[in-house]
Amino acid sequence: MPTKSFHRTDRVSAQLRRELGTLVHEAVREHGLPSVSVSDVEVSRDLAHAKVFVTALMPERSTEAMKGLKELAKQLRMELARRVKLRHVPELHFHYDDSVDRGERIEILLRENAADLVGDGEGSGNDPGRDP
Repeated sequence: MPTKSFHRTDRVSAQLRRELGTLVHEAVREHGLPSVSVSDVEVSRDLAHAKVFVTALMPERSTEAMKGLKELAKQLRMELARRVKLRHVPELHFHYDDSVDRGERIEILLRENAADLVGDGEGSGNDPGRDP
């Protein structure tokens, strides 16, 4: 039976995602930033850098949130060092994760398209359930 291998970077990423989720939530409340949440963390192989992906509750204020998080990156890293047992805490690089926004846009387009198809089907008289 094949065993699943877990790389150290995967374990560190998961731990940082949990801790940063809490830290970012606290920073949002303390500094009055727009509400964001940590969606993923990717750590480089040498554990020197971590890409922190965040999503915003209000996408129109994402720029403001990202600016605030980038300014707080050093403070967040210092607090993270206190909370996790790592010899070297990676440098944090915040990135906006727009996958949720894109998903919502696609869903809206699909709903609109479905509504258009239903609207066209009713008025055309081409209902397959009717006898000609």
